[in-house]
Formats: sequence, C-alpha cells, structure tokens
Amino acid sequence: MSQTMPRIAPLEPPYAPDIATQFDRIMRGAPPLLLFRVMAGHARAWEKFRGGSLLDRGPLSLREREIVIDRTCARTGCEYEWGVHVAAFAGAAHLTADQIRATVHGAAAEPCWSEAEQALIAAVDALHDRATLSEAEFAGLSAHYDEARILEIILLCGFYRTVSYLANGLALPLEEKAARFPE
Repeated sequence: MSQTMPRIAPLEPPYAPDIATQFDRIMRGAPPLLLFRVMAGHARAWEKFRGGSLLDRGPLSLREREIVIDRTCARTGCEYEWGVHVAAFAGAAHLTADQIRATVHGAAAEPCWSEAEQALIAAVDALHDRATLSEAEFAGLSAHYDEARILEIILLCGFYRTVSYLANGLALPLEEKAARFPE
C-alpha cells in the first residue's frame, strides 16, 4: 500500500509572499515539490536546507552533477528524489536508458560509463559505503576532476544523502511526474 501523505504536513497554497518567491526561484515557476513544501512549513529547517544546499549549478557539468545525485539517491533507496531528478534532468544531461538503469542497478565499471564517469560513480559508492575515499579512489577522481569539482562531488553526496534521509524518513509519496526505479 502506498502512502499518499507525508508524515509531516506540507504547506498548502496560497504561500506567504517570501516563500512563494523562494519556490519560484528554485522551481523556475513550476509548482513546488512536496519536499520543499514540507521543509518550508518549518522556518528554521527551511532556512538551513536552503542555506546548506547545493541547488545551484556549481562547477560540475549537468551530466556529472546528475550522475552523482542519481547514484547517491539510488544507493540510499530514495526513489522520491531519484525520480524527481531523472524526470527533470536526465534528458538534458544526455543520460541513456542504460545509464539511468545503471545508476540504480549497475556497478561503477559498467561499460555504459566513460572512464571519468566510472571514477565518479566509484567515489559516490565509496562515500556511501565507507564515508571516505581510498588513495586509489581519490587518485581516480583527481585524474579527471580538479579540486573544486572534487569538493563539489563530496558535498553533493552529503547533501543528497541528507535529502534522501528527509524524503525517506518523512515517507514522502512519489511525485506524480517523477520517474520510478527500474525493475
């Protein structure tokens, strides 16, 4: 049985003007995600979420960013956030159906990934499994990514692990237009 309401009630429209402006800035005019509506109902949590977030573009390409986010969310079992990102960004990031599936079910060494992307996924997996990178894993990243991008990769993994904790812990029902984990 799927749940239809999260464990903490979301804000409902009409939104306060400052919240509406924040939603518009993040969502670019689209309706706000359920996660954002739940968080925005609690001023301190919403402020910390937005203040510590990585909702901007950053130094990674959209493709690199989405691989990190999708793999992190898949590894944490967060279909909610994985599905939002796949639906919204997989096309623009030029992720193929095989690559989307591999973010959930594949290993870092899957042949659908470039060498740099394999290093990226290996780093995400290491951070998920051990909360650190071995010398070899860091060297693998360093062969393809500069320091600013490596920091962004690590920050994205941590932030989207937190997002996954929120979405999973609050039992957020899947967004209607979001993708679903592949079988």
